[in-house]
Amino acid sequence: MFKEFPDVVNIKEMCKMLGDIGIKTAYDLINTGAVRAFKIGREYRIPKIYVIDYLFSKEKIFVREQAKAL
Repeated sequence: MFKEFPDVVNIKEMCKMLGDIGIKTAYDLINTGAVRAFKIGREYRIPKIYVIDYLFSKEKIFVREQAKAL
């Protein structure tokens, strides 16, 4: 998954990984803790596994909501 991206991505790369979301949305995901990241100097670095974790956590929520609807 995401083989074309390096193991640690920047904000712009994370945006592309998440379907070309906006920069503001990406910062919101980091600032709310939805996507974990760390800061080096003035820039955020996001391990690719954290983006994948975020995607799978959203999938679990979706599945739970669908199960409740049944």
